Amino acid sequence: MTQRLHLVFGGELVSPDKTTFKDVNNIHIVGMFPDYASAHAAWKAEAQRTVDNAHTRYFIAHIHRLRDEAQAASATEELG
Repeated sequence: MTQRLHLVFGGELVSPDKTTFKDVNNIHIVGMFPDYASAHAAWKAEAQRTVDNAHTRYFIAHIHRLRDEAQAASATEELG
């Protein structure tokens, strides 16, 4: 079975209507999760914890989409 890794992260944005972080050095990495359901639960907890700050936003990144399992080498492996 293929793993479907998800990264949950967030922080303060420059503006609530953009997805540009104010300071990338202060991005809060919540964690890496083995499936969407657990990532969503973590995202929801952080989003609810910071609901009073309109400039703080959390995201779920679908890490498994960075790899194409059908090819011998994915684009990320070729970088380095």
